[in-house]
Amino acid sequence: MPLNILVVIKQVPDTATRIQDRVKGGRIDLDGVTWITNPYDEFAVEEALRLREKHGGSVTLVALGPERADSAIKDMLALGADEGVHVWDASFAELSPREIATVLAAAARRLPFDMIWTGWKGVDFDEGLVPSYLAHELGLPYVAAVSEFEMSDGRATVRREIEGGTETLEVALPAIFGAQKGLNEVRYASLKGIMAVKRKQIPTWSAAELGMDAGAVGVPAIAVTSVEPPPDRPPGRLIPGTADEAAAELVRLLREEAKVLS
Repeated sequence: MPLNILVVIKQVPDTATRIQDRVKGGRIDLDGVTWITNPYDEFAVEEALRLREKHGGSVTLVALGPERADSAIKDMLALGADEGVHVWDASFAELSPREIATVLAAAARRLPFDMIWTGWKGVDFDEGLVPSYLAHELGLPYVAAVSEFEMSDGRATVRREIEGGTETLEVALPAIFGAQKGLNEVRYASLKGIMAVKRKQIPTWSAAELGMDAGAVGVPAIAVTSVEPPPDRPPGRLIPGTADEAAAELVRLLREEAKVLS
């Protein structure tokens, strides 16, 4: 049976970026940062492409973000995805994970799909909340951190690594899956794929086109009030004396200053 697969992707700062050096005035200054496709989302795209190659169908990308998000869509189209949709509106600039999921759900409802793939988390805020909220909005089951995937007769069997072992789950489709590292090895873009991207038209859907009240969406339920780097670690302390003297002094410090001994 041919599959219509949606893949939700996002851009994140290059993982080589030193965010610690960019905290200013309670905010993170991302001017001049190099943006890349979230690495976990690349695994999601690769898995969708493999499923299309096996079962037929189509792979459609959905990215929410400012104008630069087009480059992430084009990079994944070059790998072989069929279509891409860019979701953006000025009112979407400061959304919490819950609001992001609400917008993505509105976009997903406009597209045919048998399953949705995404990275199980973004490497920027490292929260992994959007896929869960998206599943809630669409009323679908969600499996995170998928490391193996098989499908048969409208059901998927997925495996994921958990502490001390491997968990195997069976899920009825449609469902949402969060890709984990190790699920596959992402292919390189071919010259044919790169050239094909130049002919692709990527539509941009605004709040109005999604049938959403931009004013209501733009009020985040959770707002980041301040971002500060961790305090500098205090310098280490050398304890002089013989081994016995140093041990006795260390015990005293742990009891009286650190308060970790009673």
